[in-house]
Amino acid sequence: TDVLALAEEIQKEESLITASCKEQVIHLLRRLQEKLGEEDDHQFCLFKILKAHVLPLTNVAFNKSGSRFITGSYDRTCKVWDTASGEELRTLKGHRNVVYAIAFNNPYGDKIATGSFDKTCKLWSTETGKCYYTFRGHTAEIVCLSFNLQSTLVATGSMDTTAKLWDIEKGEETVTLRGHSAEIIALSFNTTGDRIITGSFDHAVAVWDVGTGRKLHTLIGHQGEISSAQFNWDCSLIVTGSMDKTCMLWNAKTGTHVATLTGHSDEIMDVCFDYAGQRIATASADGSGRVYNAETKKCIAKIEGHGGEISKICFNPKGNRILTASSDKTVRLWDAATGECIQILEGHKDEIFSCAFNYNGNIIITGNQCSPNRLFI
Repeated sequence: TDVLALAEEIQKEESLITASCKEQVIHLLRRLQEKLGEEDDHQFCLFKILKAHVLPLTNVAFNKSGSRFITGSYDRTCKVWDTASGEELRTLKGHRNVVYAIAFNNPYGDKIATGSFDKTCKLWSTETGKCYYTFRGHTAEIVCLSFNLQSTLVATGSMDTTAKLWDIEKGEETVTLRGHSAEIIALSFNTTGDRIITGSFDHAVAVWDVGTGRKLHTLIGHQGEISSAQFNWDCSLIVTGSMDKTCMLWNAKTGTHVATLTGHSDEIMDVCFDYAGQRIATASADGSGRVYNAETKKCIAKIEGHGGEISKICFNPKGNRILTASSDKTVRLWDAATGECIQILEGHKDEIFSCAFNYNGNIIITGNQCSPNRLFI
C-alpha cells in the first residue's frame, strides 16, 4: 500500500486528524507495514505453571498487553495474576456460586467483569480489587459477558433467555434484551458499539440496537444450538457456529444469509474472524479445524492432527498463526495460510478448554479445569 496516499485518505475521512498529525499517521502506518512484514518463526517455550485455584477453572483472559491475566473458578472467586512473575496479585471475592464468565474492559484493562451462577455480575477495579457494583436482575445463571470497546457498557447473557446491558459508570441496567426462547450462551458487541448479537440454544442469533434494545434482525437457518457468534472488525459480517456442524455468514446490516461454510462431520465448538476480517477459523468436535476466506467463502486450509475435539480456536493479532485447544490435552500452533502444524504445546494432564494470545502475539495462556494454568512465551 502507498502509505502517503493512505494517510491522505484517512485524513479526508477523519476530521480529528489535522495537518499537524499527518506525519505521525504516516509514521504509524510505516511501523504497521514493518510489523506485518516481519518473519514469524517464534517458538514458544513453557514459562510458568500456575496452580490457580483449589477447585476447577472455568475461564482465563488476558488484558490487552498481556501484562495481567485473570482466572475464574468453581471456588467462587476470580484471581488476577502478573504474567511476568506468575504472582497472584489479588483475589476477587464476593460471588456466592461459580464464577463462570470473566473479562477485562480491553483495550483499557482497568476494570474486570465477572458473571456467576449466583445470577449476578460484578464490576471490579483491576488495580485495587474493589467491587464497584453488583448487577442484579437475571433470574438464572450468567454464562457469558462482554464489554463494548468503548468501555461504557457490559453485556451479560443468561440461562434465563435474556441478555442485559449495564452502564458501568452509573452501575445501572440500561436495557433488557428479550426475544429468545432458550438459554443465551454467546454474545458480542460490534466495534462501533451500536450493535450486539446474542446466540441461543433456540438455534437463532439476534441482532440488537444497543441504544434502544430493539431487535433488528433474527438470523434463522441453523438446525442446532448456537455455540459461537462474532462480528468482523468493520461490522459488515457476522459469523455463527452451531451444533448442526455448520458455520454461517450473515450480512450484519441487513441480517440476510450470505453463505454456509461446511466440511465438518461433528458439532462446531468455536468460530472466529482474524483481526482484519479476511479469514474465518472454525473448531469442531470432530477434532479438526478449518480456515475459510471471508470473501470467496472457500476453505483455504484444514487443521488436522488433534486426537480429540477442539473447544477453542483463535488467531494471533497478526493473523498468520492459529491457536487451538483440545481435549487431547495439547494446544497446537498452526500456519493460518497452509494449516501446517508449527508447534505442539504439551504438559497439561487433562482436557484444555481455553487458550489465548496477548496482543503482541508472543505470549500464550492455556487452561484446563483440573490442573494448573500454563504460560508459554
